[in-house]
Amino acid sequence: MNTRYLKIFSALVVIAIIFVARLSYLQLFTDRYALNAANTSIKIEYVIPQRGVVFDRNGKILVGNQPAYEISFTQALMKPDFDTIGFCNLMQISKSDFIKRIEIIKKEKYYSKLTPMTFIKDLSREDIARVQEIIFKYPAFSIVSRPQRQYEVATSGNLLGYTSEVNEREIKKDSTYYLPGDFIGKTGVEKSYEKDLRGIKGMKYIQKDIKLRNIGSYKNGSLDKDVVTGKDITLTIDYDLQRIAEEMLVNKHGAIVAIDPNNGEILTLATGPDIDPNLFTGPNKSKNLYALSKDTLYENKPTFDRSVQAAYPPGSTFKLLTALAGMQMGVMDENTVFPCGGGFFYKGLRIKGHGGADPLIPAIQVSSNCYFSHAFIAIMNKYPGDPSRGVNEWKKIMSSFGVGEYLNNDIAVGSPGRIPTGEFYEKRSGKKNWSSDYTMNGSIFNGMGQGDVLVTPLQLANYVAAIANKGWFYTPHIVKSIDGKPNPDPRFKTKHKTLVDPKHFEPVLKGMEAVVLRGTARSLKSSDFTQLAKTGTAQVPQGKDNSIFVLIAPADKPRIVVAAVMEHAGFGATWAGPACTVIAEKYITGDLKRENLYKKMTGASFMPEYKRQWIADLKRKGLYKDPTADSLKLKRKQDSLNFIKEQKAKLQKKIEEETKNNTKKIKK
Repeated sequence: MNTRYLKIFSALVVIAIIFVARLSYLQLFTDRYALNAANTSIKIEYVIPQRGVVFDRNGKILVGNQPAYEISFTQALMKPDFDTIGFCNLMQISKSDFIKRIEIIKKEKYYSKLTPMTFIKDLSREDIARVQEIIFKYPAFSIVSRPQRQYEVATSGNLLGYTSEVNEREIKKDSTYYLPGDFIGKTGVEKSYEKDLRGIKGMKYIQKDIKLRNIGSYKNGSLDKDVVTGKDITLTIDYDLQRIAEEMLVNKHGAIVAIDPNNGEILTLATGPDIDPNLFTGPNKSKNLYALSKDTLYENKPTFDRSVQAAYPPGSTFKLLTALAGMQMGVMDENTVFPCGGGFFYKGLRIKGHGGADPLIPAIQVSSNCYFSHAFIAIMNKYPGDPSRGVNEWKKIMSSFGVGEYLNNDIAVGSPGRIPTGEFYEKRSGKKNWSSDYTMNGSIFNGMGQGDVLVTPLQLANYVAAIANKGWFYTPHIVKSIDGKPNPDPRFKTKHKTLVDPKHFEPVLKGMEAVVLRGTARSLKSSDFTQLAKTGTAQVPQGKDNSIFVLIAPADKPRIVVAAVMEHAGFGATWAGPACTVIAEKYITGDLKRENLYKKMTGASFMPEYKRQWIADLKRKGLYKDPTADSLKLKRKQDSLNFIKEQKAKLQKKIEEETKNNTKKIKK
């Protein structure tokens, strides 16, 4: 019995010794408990790093930094005899404004009496110079310097993005780094490369007395951590091209995208309307962002990046993929002839045609609707009685070109576009064999890049890059290097091969050459370099057709692929074509050889067409108010008021004259 008690006692002693030893170790040999006392005697002060600088591919600074100042407030340092009126005069605010700001701070979720909270943001250097020598009288308030983005360019706001204060969701997502008041990349490159650009915060352990006054560094700063500046980023963008593209998109809705097909580097990613990134900084930033987000007049939507978010019918540019898929699936070859006797007729459907009957290369040259409608019917009918199987095989080929799929790159936003499946048409038709419903489903139009096919301008440029390379592409990306070292992301090192045999690309490329030499783009032929192109004029229900164009240059050793979409502009060669030509010409020759094309684009405005469509849409919804009618009513009302005023003046004058005459009579 005694032995058993002895064992229990011994075990308890051992446990106690271990506990005491561990406690002694933690207290005497580590800083764990000392640092946990930070709420009372030791505080951590964070040093916010400068964000990395953003350059274009040629070393031009696009985004840098400048100091931004704010005033912070710590409730625990507030003195009972605080001079509210004096402080308000110093900050040039009213007492009611002061009280309101304090109330808002105290209602914030992360509010603490011991934590400095932002009181006033975006103070100028002049404001700081005015208050910095006096603010010591108000220890509850202090000046805080935070790096703020400085934009060295006036275009490409969607591409570059902006930074703003973190919200609750962003703090929860990365609570080990972000604190209330910190800034984070919200859109564009700022968002997609946030972790590289933000750097690493510095940390200083400061000892405080009972009144929260600094009394020196803890342990002589041995536990402090140095701040690490954010990494500089070099974009793949050529800003000279980007600026020219943005200028050509003024007063237009659409996008211009250029890619180097040899490595997938995006040279231009322009969208219209564009945003001046300088609107993202300064004291009016919030108002500017709100105004931009609400700008829907004529469907402007400037924060909607049409280069990667808008999905368009690709029009006749898609005929290139229809031909490649048809040859790969074995339902046609380059010598196959499809008839076009003045038009395409199928089960009650009529499509305008060029006439005659041609093999593939001439069909691409004249952009034959008949030819590619027949080609897509052959694709659907590859497996008789099972059109879904043919469409699904076609979709797999399309997906291998990056169409109908997210491109999985380093751009913050994007759309997958749409390539329909056989199941898509089965659901729409309500039956397995829906081949008799081609026209009802609109599936027949897919061969011409209409129907249910939708692609983004970036996808459009990418699949043309794959054609230029005869069956392969690198994922298009926006960042070339980080801190001077090549972008390490493995996604951009992998060569993606399409499901089309390389031998099938030659006739398609010859067809694109014929488009420039003697086809629908012959007016854009350059004497300085060879070109391969395809025009597209996509029908849309709202109004005028979308103008679409794709270009490869030079033809023998492609260095650039350009794609352009101009909403409701008309023919592809008329508007999107010149835009692509200007970009390719500037990149290859270093100059604008045909300045007339550039001036044509910069001088054009499609806003009247957008206004007409906008008004028509409001009328359909019963929401339109004719401003002309309102103006006329206002004019009539004003005319009426003026008439009454004139009559009153005449009456008053008559009364005065009569009074004067009566006075004379009385005197006589």
